[in-house]
Amino acid sequence: MLLMVIIAVFCLLFLRAVQLQLLHADFYHQAGSERHLRTVSIPAHRGSITDRYGEALAISTPVYSIWAHPKTALANPNAIAHTAKVLGINHKKLTKKLRDRKDKQFVYLRRHVFPNVVQELQQKSTAGISTVREYRRYYPDGEISSHIVGLTNIDDQGIEGIEFAYDEWLQGVPGKKRVLRDGNGTIVSNIELIQEPHHGKDLQLSIDKRIQYLTYRELKRTIALHEAQAGSVVILSVDSGEVLAMANLPSFNPNDRMDAKYEAIRNRAITDVFEPGSTIKPFLIAAALDSGAVKVGSRINTSPGYFNVRGLQVSDNKNHGVMDIQAILAKSSNVGAVRVALKMSEEEVWNQYQAVGFGQLTGSGFPGERAGKLDNYTQWNEAQRATLAYGYGLSGTTLQLARAYSVIARDGVLLPTSFIANNDPVPGYRVMSANTAKQLRSMLHHVVSKQGTAHRAMMESYTAAGKTGTSRKLEKGEYLDDQHVSLFAGMAPAKQPRIVVVVVIDRPTKGGYYGGDVAAPLFSRITDGTLRLLNVPPEHVDPAKRGLLMTEVKPK
Repeated sequence: MLLMVIIAVFCLLFLRAVQLQLLHADFYHQAGSERHLRTVSIPAHRGSITDRYGEALAISTPVYSIWAHPKTALANPNAIAHTAKVLGINHKKLTKKLRDRKDKQFVYLRRHVFPNVVQELQQKSTAGISTVREYRRYYPDGEISSHIVGLTNIDDQGIEGIEFAYDEWLQGVPGKKRVLRDGNGTIVSNIELIQEPHHGKDLQLSIDKRIQYLTYRELKRTIALHEAQAGSVVILSVDSGEVLAMANLPSFNPNDRMDAKYEAIRNRAITDVFEPGSTIKPFLIAAALDSGAVKVGSRINTSPGYFNVRGLQVSDNKNHGVMDIQAILAKSSNVGAVRVALKMSEEEVWNQYQAVGFGQLTGSGFPGERAGKLDNYTQWNEAQRATLAYGYGLSGTTLQLARAYSVIARDGVLLPTSFIANNDPVPGYRVMSANTAKQLRSMLHHVVSKQGTAHRAMMESYTAAGKTGTSRKLEKGEYLDDQHVSLFAGMAPAKQPRIVVVVVIDRPTKGGYYGGDVAAPLFSRITDGTLRLLNVPPEHVDPAKRGLLMTEVKPK
């Protein structure tokens, strides 16, 4: 009987072996492969973002993420304890996290750790704990160019700025490979490559890193000096419409964004709108010259220094008497501007404002850009036509104002703005006569003189043409007497401009608030440094004669 039992057992074992190895071999082979063979992703890094000379603004660096197979890890308490110690996680909380997710196959414990953390983790057995290689975005300039470049989220997807606008271009396509894992889930062998990873494409911006640093440094200095709430500066290339620099404060560090707030992250130069104040006056004069309403030599009576329009009192800081068009700009006379505006139809004024880009996007393609406000002339009344003459009742952004002034710098031709390095600039189209643009440059050069409101915008080595502006803040439908925006928009060198620079300082509280006192000195420092960096030969102007360098526009 004992022998029969032994023979029966061996027969059963034999039959079972036949079943496993012959009859159901394919099924069990597939089942084993499903437990140990896995198709895993091969990460692909994003393309780099560089300035116009190839200097890095955003790059991807390899990092590791720590993950766990909860069921396997829970069977190895020592591995959990070691992992918690290395990652600085409470041991009990980590154990609870794994227990709560014990039915899952994959749980992240820490994303984007550096190789030294992985090395420390692997010093002891970590059954059920594994690593996966990923990429993390690094921004060499930190807060200096953060509003332009933007940032990515933890999954390496663009969420702000250029990173967001060109996410599809920069984003890589991960590859795939088949690997063999052991019982702990650790990869022990690469079986085959299924698909090669395709890394993202690089992107070259129009930004000049040197000019961007200079602009940010000087803006920060001005904000601190005048204890202002915020500020923006935009520098455009006259020849191509490219953005050479764009700086904002407050700013944020995209490499350490834990405490960053929306107020610091948003790009004020393209999202914040303001009333341009007296910086609008050159375009009013352009409309008057092109329409024939006035000539350069026309004389405008501004006495007695104030003027009533349908219950609205427009006033100057003093009685300037009879002035020519050049003096109206140099002294920034509101009364003179309104009297010029009333010589034209509403449509003629609106056409010029709209032609240079107010109330429209700049064509930059930057996410979140606002178009500002410019109501159609059919909605104006006489009082609105008066306020629009000196920059109230419409609004725009810093970038928009810079683009408008580039029309004057480029002899009346409007170009789209671009953040991407452009070897073949898009041809512009004429929105102002070349003669009018040249006359305006000459007039604006006299604004940047000892006789004008922008004498503090003068430079030692170069000439400039530009206009100051000061507007009151509008809140809840009322203009505040104690809160202002200080502005300066200009170009240099004055005769043949290479760059347009616009400065906007929001709510300065110390050392004055007029554009000539706050924004103009900043323009001077930034413009002088930028022209030197661009290797523009100094004009070697005698400081005593700077105001007379350009040929004065003579009355016809």
